Amino acid sequence: MLVEILLFLGGLALLVYGASRAVGEASNLALYYGVTPFFIGVTVISIGTSVPEMVTSVLGARLGAGDIVVGNIVGSETSQITLAIGIVALVAPVVATRREVLVYGGGMVLSMVIMMLALDDGALTFSEGVLMMLAYVEFIYILYTNAGGEEIAEETVERQTPRETVPWIVVGLIFVVVGGQLMVTNAISLARLFGISEYLIGLLTGLGTTAPEIAVAGIAAYRGNGGISVGALLGSNITDPVFSLGVGALVADVVVDTAAISTSLTYMLGVSILVLALMYWRRGLGRWEALVCILLYPVSLLFH
Repeated sequence: MLVEILLFLGGLALLVYGASRAVGEASNLALYYGVTPFFIGVTVISIGTSVPEMVTSVLGARLGAGDIVVGNIVGSETSQITLAIGIVALVAPVVATRREVLVYGGGMVLSMVIMMLALDDGALTFSEGVLMMLAYVEFIYILYTNAGGEEIAEETVERQTPRETVPWIVVGLIFVVVGGQLMVTNAISLARLFGISEYLIGLLTGLGTTAPEIAVAGIAAYRGNGGISVGALLGSNITDPVFSLGVGALVADVVVDTAAISTSLTYMLGVSILVLALMYWRRGLGRWEALVCILLYPVSLLFH
């Protein structure tokens, strides 16, 4: 048992460190080409910080652990929109225009609804996974053609060249793959050993794989780069339900117990709408709103 716990924690540590390193270098690479912080946050950073969820989905699907796959996504989504955004807002007030909340928040809610509809019959198939990933790619394309071309930043900081950043991105992704393998396999062993549902293990793992989002968004907020901070959190919550989950379905059908996940899925969607409404009303989040968001997270653990 001790060995499984140590391997699980070691895998999670590798997963988080690898994702954080890959994301940081990917951000530098994107800045090298002159894309604005907010667009970087919604695209490059959100995809990069979702690498742990993608790896977990692929490995979990291959091992037939559908409950862990979905639990990881739901846990990650819920912790990001409550705990992560609350922590970031405590570091520095989150500022977002109402247009940004409507566009990116609306995309986030739509992604969650697509995921819920796809899982309604208890299984996510290969064709559904492909459609979910295509929907995400289409969203990014629309986003770029409507906003990306206008959002070219003139950064005063020294930009690192691709030769400096690409090798570290590769190293980070290798850590993610190795860590994901260790984490998922040992999570399954621990769930069976303690008689804990794999779905609950997935929810808790989702909190762990949210660490890159918290770290990146928190550092960005502390440095006064609200664009990356807000974009990363909202963008990641668009990426995970459709792209990260869809990737897993390409490997094998993701089969889940719909009765066991329905309540937590509903809570995820409801709390997301609540936080977005608060952001829209306040044009961001202050420290009092941050406390409300953080307190909403522990409630999610009751629904499993």
